[in-house]
Amino acid sequence: MNKPHPPVSNLTLAATPNAVSWARRHTVDVLRQWRFPDEGIEVARLLVSELTTNAIRHAHPAPTTAVSAPAPGTILIRLWPTSTSVVLAVGDSDPRPPARRSADESATGGRGLLLTAAMARRWGYYHPERCPGKFVWAEVPSQPLVDTDGQQVGPLLIGRVLTGLREL
Repeated sequence: MNKPHPPVSNLTLAATPNAVSWARRHTVDVLRQWRFPDEGIEVARLLVSELTTNAIRHAHPAPTTAVSAPAPGTILIRLWPTSTSVVLAVGDSDPRPPARRSADESATGGRGLLLTAAMARRWGYYHPERCPGKFVWAEVPSQPLVDTDGQQVGPLLIGRVLTGLREL
């Protein structure tokens, strides 16, 4: 018997470094249950990793010189399907909008939003009503985009490349 998938999947995690791997696992598990294409799952896995990493960075208050550190914050991973895609949203307690950073070639970070913009069909952020913080979201299509010559382009092509590299 085919059970319909829930309209939204939510996962609340402590804003600690291991949350990134839990967010990836959760995303892959949910999208497989929803029978999302493998290439799209790889793109979603990478994007949720980037968004979660950024959320962890912003879920904690700025470091202080106080003797006791504040308790870690939480982040919320939210997934919901549309008729042609899946939307990934990651929420944190920082109300400031996401900002792309200019990273030079030797930088080890700062490219998450650039990667998100390149791999997502669309992305953005919103402030939930009556709650502090924000959600940064990215949309991953379920079908590949094709150009006028019938060649696959866009996020699912990148997902296919990532899948191929992982299998090496």
